[in-house]
Amino acid sequence: MNPTSNLDIAALIGRLPLFSSMLPEEIARIARGTREIRAAKGDILFHKGDPNLGFHLLLSGQIKLAFTSAQGNEKVVEIISPGQTFGEAIMFMDTPYIVFAQALADSQMLHISKAALYEELENDPRLARKMLASMAMRLHQLMNDMEGYSLHSGKERIIAYLLRELPASAEHDKSATVSLPTTKGVVASRLNLTQEHFSRILHELVEDRLIIVHGRDIEIPDLGRLRSYAA
Repeated sequence: MNPTSNLDIAALIGRLPLFSSMLPEEIARIARGTREIRAAKGDILFHKGDPNLGFHLLLSGQIKLAFTSAQGNEKVVEIISPGQTFGEAIMFMDTPYIVFAQALADSQMLHISKAALYEELENDPRLARKMLASMAMRLHQLMNDMEGYSLHSGKERIIAYLLRELPASAEHDKSATVSLPTTKGVVASRLNLTQEHFSRILHELVEDRLIIVHGRDIEIPDLGRLRSYAA
């Protein structure tokens, strides 16, 4: 992970909805407390128990947040895509990380320091409200995930995931293709399934002619039928 200085950090931060209410001089102060980080696929950004000194904004690539059980099993909590931030909640709790973060692809991100952010929070209550709203939305999504794990079968979880991952342009189409953002094993863990169970359900959906699998590309020949199956 090698920090560089090729980015216009202030411009990148200024485009974030989180910081849209801030003045240029406020953005500049936060930018001075921000550094660029590059991670190669497989690199660990931080381990469980490491101190949290700020939060990250992913610019490109993909990051996995996960923890490992006492038995050595990995559970993926969240897959971070470009434009998303991570680490804010733990930063405010002032506790060490409770998960580890690993790059699933070559990634580029910004690390915004806690000290710089806290200084601006003292001066701009609107920033605090936006950060609270952002964390509340993430908590709501995690609660929805927990509900799905508890109340829905594995097949229902996979179908709901495929429908949620549909391209925006496919909303009114009769068929579509969903490209899994990462390996099937990582997606399976995100859905609280073993990789074997995930593969078995995909095979059942193929046999039911609901999907056609081409590696990471999942073709859905009849969206209406898949949606009715999930209802």
